[in-house]
Amino acid sequence: MTKISILGCGWLGFPLAKALLINGSSVKGSTTSTDKIVVLENAGIQAFQVVLDSESVAGPIQELLAESTILIIDIPPKLRGDQSGDFVGKIKNLLPFIEKSTVENVIFISSTSVYGDENDQVTEETPLNPDSEGGKQLQIVETLLQNNSFFKTTVLRFGGLIGEDRNPARFLAGKENLDNPNAPINLIHQKDCIGIIMQIIAKQSWNITFNAATPYHPSRETYYTQKAIDFGLTPPTFDHSKPSIGKTILADKIEKMLDYTFQIQSL
Repeated sequence: MTKISILGCGWLGFPLAKALLINGSSVKGSTTSTDKIVVLENAGIQAFQVVLDSESVAGPIQELLAESTILIIDIPPKLRGDQSGDFVGKIKNLLPFIEKSTVENVIFISSTSVYGDENDQVTEETPLNPDSEGGKQLQIVETLLQNNSFFKTTVLRFGGLIGEDRNPARFLAGKENLDNPNAPINLIHQKDCIGIIMQIIAKQSWNITFNAATPYHPSRETYYTQKAIDFGLTPPTFDHSKPSIGKTILADKIEKMLDYTFQIQSL
């Protein structure tokens, strides 16, 4: 039985943990919320309250990692724009605990924000050029983890996350003069996030970097207008006075190396 620890059982980590349990793995998971401990335990997950900050790691981190050979790190930087915060410091505090544990392989949930925005097709070989604080810190953390000789790290760079209960179209509905109407979307459904992670584990694809965005890239205007209509909301309007800027994330490596077919194609 594969023993897996998930640092961060939130929007993605919790359903991922349940899927791994169904698949026959033993799963430990962390949350920052006291109330959610019971929720995780009721789902069959060994739950621990662990809080990372830039100064320390609070909670039973050693117990969370004990006996596990795989650690999935799924904690967002929680940085927007130039907002200050020390995600790098949090991970640096975590590293000694991983090094002393039984963990052999790490999956780090990163973001395509490490590439910045340029009018180009992006593969895993594209030079990183983050233009946000979150993207800059994610780039540093990716390097910290992949350069650590105590374990092997696979980096998974997700596009925008969507699911049955989550779609940015709801937030954008009714807004006016949005930028980049012709920029392509780079989204991925929660089901595919989980499917890809499980395939990485099944294929033992360690010490690799993957882009993960569904190969469906209509323009922002086309996609968000139609989604607003689908949801019965007021479509947003877009500003066409300036050229659109936006990258297209290619996920060919996932499809070929992992032999993975995206479950949700049209989003």
